[in-house]
Amino acid sequence: MAPAFVVRAAVTTCFALLGACSDALAQSAPRWTELSIEQRQILAPLENEWDSLDAERRERWLGLAARYADLPPERQQRVQQRMRQWTSLSHEEREQARERYRKLRELTPEQRDALRGRWEEYQQLSEEERREFRDRRRNRGSAEPKN
Repeated sequence: MAPAFVVRAAVTTCFALLGACSDALAQSAPRWTELSIEQRQILAPLENEWDSLDAERRERWLGLAARYADLPPERQQRVQQRMRQWTSLSHEEREQARERYRKLRELTPEQRDALRGRWEEYQQLSEEERREFRDRRRNRGSAEPKN
């Protein structure tokens, strides 16, 4: 059995390491109140959930905020709109969006180009044609047998 001072030293070392790790995490993923005024303005749609985001997601959003000033105004507006849309999604809808994103990332460049072409064709349809297309897709999906 190890002497008590060795155990105390090991425990003290563990606590010191945990403190250092939590300090590093806090520095790499600041709380909302620690963001600059500019960062808070850019990331305003995320204010209510910022402190509950994991460190990796905070870092991604901070990366966007760092590039934001270099974006053209129309792109900045789109970023703001998408952040507001994202915050309005439920947890389940966010997970579905993340899964769709993962699947898109797995496509080959050729498959992505083909998908982009189909999307552009869809965008050219009138609102009535889009509605009909969505209805056909919905009906086709419900006719398929469930596993």
